[in-house]
Amino acid sequence: MEIKRHEKPVLVTRSSLPPLEEYVEMLKPIWDSAWLTNMGQYHEEFKAQLKQYLKAENLELFVNGHLALELGIQALKLEGEVITTPFTFASTTHAIVRNGLTPVFCDINDRDYTMDVEKIESLITDKTCAIAPVHVYGNICDVEKIQEIADRHNLKVIYDAAHTFGETYDGQGIANFGDISMFSLHATKVFHSIEGGIVSFKDPELKDLLYQLKNFGITGYESVEYVGSNGKMNEFQAAMGLCNLRHLDGEIAKRKALVERYRERLSGVPGIKLCEENPRVKSNYAYMPVVFDGYRAGRDEIFAALAEHNIHARKYFYPCVNSYECYRGEFSETDTPVAAKISREVLTLPLFAELPLETVDEICDIILNLKK
Repeated sequence: MEIKRHEKPVLVTRSSLPPLEEYVEMLKPIWDSAWLTNMGQYHEEFKAQLKQYLKAENLELFVNGHLALELGIQALKLEGEVITTPFTFASTTHAIVRNGLTPVFCDINDRDYTMDVEKIESLITDKTCAIAPVHVYGNICDVEKIQEIADRHNLKVIYDAAHTFGETYDGQGIANFGDISMFSLHATKVFHSIEGGIVSFKDPELKDLLYQLKNFGITGYESVEYVGSNGKMNEFQAAMGLCNLRHLDGEIAKRKALVERYRERLSGVPGIKLCEENPRVKSNYAYMPVVFDGYRAGRDEIFAALAEHNIHARKYFYPCVNSYECYRGEFSETDTPVAAKISREVLTLPLFAELPLETVDEICDIILNLKK
């Protein structure tokens, strides 16, 4: 059966939006008060609802995920080396480097593409101050083993949890692991506030410092004690977040149905590898990564074949961070061979709540019918 080219592009993701009337209604109090930013009513209401949804006692909101991570790291007042992963978005490593810290790259495992916990301790030196793992595609790191290593070596644990909003591990909110966890509320995520970020934190004494760091380091009317930034979430973002939170469970249910169809069609095909599902994790179905390892067509061929039908998958994550031009001469992806291999073979397929099941079938048909 011939698959027609889509007139409108099918993108790898599409932002979920509440009914327009619902969001417009939320804007009226903003207009009435003229309080547009600087931790207004919606900001505080959004924070309270997020604490309940994430099952987290301590969190602070930020204008975006990157500044949330960068300022969260700054709040820990670290010096030295941070063990992290090259299989991530640029933000993770950049936030480490912009804090004057040195990233040390640990390879990933080939099951769920999170940090290989068996390789962490060999990288620890007297300069190591923290471990910064990344929950990838909604796959949760081996949080128990990482914490055990960190405790034994007196290290902080910083989770880039951008992909795991709302997930639980053995019933516990993922925001409760590590010293801090960062969640991205970017428009492309399962849950968004247009732009936005969250830092959840273990030590309640970080509360005031995180608040001050996102407000230029201001600690009083005439006092600026820290070199902070402008990381404040505004009221329009908070209003969008409050609207989307009402619909989130329904959105995740739609994504689950799509993922199940992808897995039904692509599981068990020689050369096609899907992530292992962890029964201890309540998933948010954030992404649909597929690794083409020994398949009759390579990743780039499949990427091009989908693009011919106006279907746009994503090579995510490619390239690895330790091969970026900005870090050339400092690191090498040969030091993390599993991450390098997966980055050359992985493709995230389109996944968003309003994606028709028929389009999922078309994507699978294109992949499965490719000739050598």
